[in-house]
Amino acid sequence: MQKDFCSCSVLVIIDIKITFRLIYKIGGKNVKILVINCGSSSLKYQLFDMENEAVMAKGLVERIGLPGSILTHRYGEEKKEIQAEITNHEKAIKLVLDAIVHPEYGVLKSMKDIAAVGHRVVHAGEYFSGSVLLTEDVMKAIKKNIELAPLHNPPNIMGIEACQRLMPDVPQVAVFDTAFHQTMPPKAYLYGIPYEYYEKYKIRKYGFHGTSHKYVSQRAAALLGKAPEECKLITCHLGNGSSVAAIDGGKSVDTTMGFTPLEGLMMGTRSGDIDATVITFLMEKEGWTTEQVNNFVNKKSGVLGLSGVSSDFRDLETAAGEGNKRAQLALDRFAYGVKKYIGAYAAVLNGVDAIVFTAGLGENSASMRESICDGLGYLGVKIDSAKNKIRGQEIDISTADAKTKVLVIPTNEELMIARDTYEIVQK
Repeated sequence: MQKDFCSCSVLVIIDIKITFRLIYKIGGKNVKILVINCGSSSLKYQLFDMENEAVMAKGLVERIGLPGSILTHRYGEEKKEIQAEITNHEKAIKLVLDAIVHPEYGVLKSMKDIAAVGHRVVHAGEYFSGSVLLTEDVMKAIKKNIELAPLHNPPNIMGIEACQRLMPDVPQVAVFDTAFHQTMPPKAYLYGIPYEYYEKYKIRKYGFHGTSHKYVSQRAAALLGKAPEECKLITCHLGNGSSVAAIDGGKSVDTTMGFTPLEGLMMGTRSGDIDATVITFLMEKEGWTTEQVNNFVNKKSGVLGLSGVSSDFRDLETAAGEGNKRAQLALDRFAYGVKKYIGAYAAVLNGVDAIVFTAGLGENSASMRESICDGLGYLGVKIDSAKNKIRGQEIDISTADAKTKVLVIPTNEELMIARDTYEIVQK
């Protein structure tokens, strides 16, 4: 059913000049990998030295195509802000490359020192179950999936094409948010609708945040002193966008996000799971168009809609502390949803070795972790309140006698992209 383009058949179409360049560039040490993550009007980047996986430089380009565009470039402990007219992604990437090799605040002598570029791409559909070297056929497949990710794939594509024009001899790799979840079985990813619509339109659960879930699951296995193949894990990527995944033996077997990132947990502005007839009911009552409905469930719902305060969980915690009951209700509803999925996935996995919290909320909110873990004693969960107060660092917050570990692991999607890119180009 799946079309795995990671096979050797894809690699044979690589231009021979690039192949020889790969042998020369990737064969030794001190390999430099540039990671690019393009949004519609922003671009994040990190440059890694893969000998020790150190970040040499990183930064953010904001307001691409808008007035007041700016590049914030960080190198070591220093920061350089560059204001310029950045009308498109190609100019943004050119500005980034110029900063990386700048004699004053750059970290490389030449762009030739960049061995490969890894690109975050949101949607791979069913075409890819892993990261791949970018070729014409791969680009065609990514473009076919624009209809599944109309807000994300187009800027991802713009970033790739800009890098290809600016660095035509440098290999480019696509790392997909959905790829890690392609190991889900049909019983997990199919919806209860006529099968013909899966065949016709590929309507199914895809899952997202895959790069994050993959990274923290690998780190969790290492912290447990086990191989990934030996672990049953539930990973909770909690932030403005949130998802939970069940990972068995290093493979995703289920996750909360679905056909789009709307399904699953209630999030910052997304409704999460909702009875589909609520939509048609509101369309009739309010006279909404499909565009208005999409805006409602994606941008006006979630904890923002429920609380009436904010989509930022930090604001909600502050408001709740001041006695705002709707803010507290939104926090309680969110924690309840995460707890419910943890219970469901413990059943799917037939047990769990560790529950992992990651992303902005998962890494930093002690109160949210405590709310979620409260009542999970039947799974062998016990958290140490003192350890739980530690923010934003890798730590086991379980008590010594807990049967199921609870881990906090800061996610590092950029490093995961760099690792995948390095592995792909070595081949």
